[in-house]
Amino acid sequence: MAGRIEDYALIGDLETAALIGRDGTIDWLCLPRLDSQAVFAALLGTEDNGSWSIGPADSSGQSPTADRRAYRGDSLLLESEWDTPTGTLRVTDFMPPRGGGAPRLIRIVEAVRGTVTAVSTLRLRFDYGKVVPWVQRTDDDRVRAVAGPHAVWLDTEAETHGEALTTRSCVTLAEGERMAFALSWHPSYAGPPDSLDTDQALQMQEDTAKFWADWASHCAYNGPYRDAVIRSLITLKALTNPLTGGIVAAATTSLPEDIGGVRNWDYRYVWLRDAAITMSCLLRAGYRDEARAWRDWLLRAVAGDPENLQIMYGIAGEREMPETTLSWLTGYENSTPVRIGNGAANQRQLDVYGEVIEALLLAAHLGLERDEPSNTLLIELVQFVEANWREPDKGIWESRGPDRHFVHSKVMAWVAVDCAIKLIEGGHAEGPLDHWRLLRDTIHQDVCENGYDPDRNTFTQFYGSWELDAALLLIPQVGFLPADDERVIGTVEAIQRELSTPDGFLRRYPTEGDNVGNDGLAGDEGAFLVCAFWLADDLAMIGRVDEARDLFERLLALRNDVGLLAEEWDSHQQRQVGNYPQAYSHIGIVDAALSLENPIQRRPLAIVSTPR
Repeated sequence: MAGRIEDYALIGDLETAALIGRDGTIDWLCLPRLDSQAVFAALLGTEDNGSWSIGPADSSGQSPTADRRAYRGDSLLLESEWDTPTGTLRVTDFMPPRGGGAPRLIRIVEAVRGTVTAVSTLRLRFDYGKVVPWVQRTDDDRVRAVAGPHAVWLDTEAETHGEALTTRSCVTLAEGERMAFALSWHPSYAGPPDSLDTDQALQMQEDTAKFWADWASHCAYNGPYRDAVIRSLITLKALTNPLTGGIVAAATTSLPEDIGGVRNWDYRYVWLRDAAITMSCLLRAGYRDEARAWRDWLLRAVAGDPENLQIMYGIAGEREMPETTLSWLTGYENSTPVRIGNGAANQRQLDVYGEVIEALLLAAHLGLERDEPSNTLLIELVQFVEANWREPDKGIWESRGPDRHFVHSKVMAWVAVDCAIKLIEGGHAEGPLDHWRLLRDTIHQDVCENGYDPDRNTFTQFYGSWELDAALLLIPQVGFLPADDERVIGTVEAIQRELSTPDGFLRRYPTEGDNVGNDGLAGDEGAFLVCAFWLADDLAMIGRVDEARDLFERLLALRNDVGLLAEEWDSHQQRQVGNYPQAYSHIGIVDAALSLENPIQRRPLAIVSTPR
């Protein structure tokens, strides 16, 4: 049975990732990429859908919870330790960055004290837990599992045997002894990957630790929340593909926003919005290589066709990601359907133009060299905004209901034009400056006249609506209005009153329980964590810094023992929900930490460009 979402730690090689429970069981791993089919899918079903446990021998047959675990320094090497009557067992889990080689998951067992016996129980299942592979021992004493085009190889010096469609091992170690288990993926038609012994695995362990330490050392933030910021940046890096530049929203699919409900989506894709904001976050923390790679990814993905810009793409820029359901999986805690693909890819969401152009502006401001293809793209994006900003859309939250004139979407259309103007004014691009200034003023006036409720002194979710939307908290952060504007303060206070959960966090917008709401879905959801981080940013900006810091620290307290956050927080069950780990939530940590250090503006380029 899968653990709570917050029971899992993440390891990864930048191209895929695994989730490891407190008991040392890996319940989720897709190979060879994050959006590939899972070979361990117990997270969304049962252990028979694929899992791999390593831990001390236990007469009960159950995997005991580790007594402690932690990442080794600023890395993605996870160390878990169990104290047993005869000694202490440590398991170190990691995935070395590939460098063009095969993806590998390495697990090193070690007797830290006394004598310990470690048991490995490997259940490989291909196609998201549906297909049992053909497993055989090769002439060179390796274990090979094959299903169609996929092959997974197990290398270990421990003796293995097959039992009930499971590969089992048992090894007893004296103090100081270590032994490796290495799982490698390779196409079944391409021959075997290189074998790996324990000495080689130990060298890879040291190389991987050095890789992460070197990367983390470039962080420009040195404030009081550095540990949380570094862990969040490492998590964001783990979701960033070094080959393509694509930045995915999360490592999982179908972890529910409402336990037992239907709000279960596949987040293993590159949302333009999420990726642009992730890129901005990494840039502000001192990481330019990732920003340059993402800009290149953007140009390839859009491919000269901005009129057909999608809100999301595959990791390499793929356009097709049809949404289907996996009927053989019971879902996380019986939350069905389990979905792969995402039908929201074809939605119109006007806000993405603003996020993309704002990211290009920040890149230019922080020294990324001028790029003529991105200048051409910029002009075409703004031209599209000019032609379409008056149209309704699905909004930032990907409503499955009717198109609306969402206020946040209109604000971000304004941001698209505003940032384009700033790029031109700074000499980073060319375009019809006076014409776009007039367009910017026109959008601003329209939003203030149609998206603002003067009786309640708040902006609303969409034109003519009563409902609120936590995305309105971004109004001062993107520079649409200054933080001290009474309309901004009124909106912040209205959102606090009407969208707060019992523990003071925020829902995105009102939901209707069993009835179908404005978003076209039945059911409720948890507090959307990035919204509470936005609130902390706003509170700091309007001068309520102590309140902002208190909220931020309460949000940090929601992280699990290794510093990770999912998409949402269930205030009633007091647990994390939604896909995991969620880029948006970790962006929230970094941005809020930076905002508390300099509460004047969260985004340094968000300068108000129109009269109040």
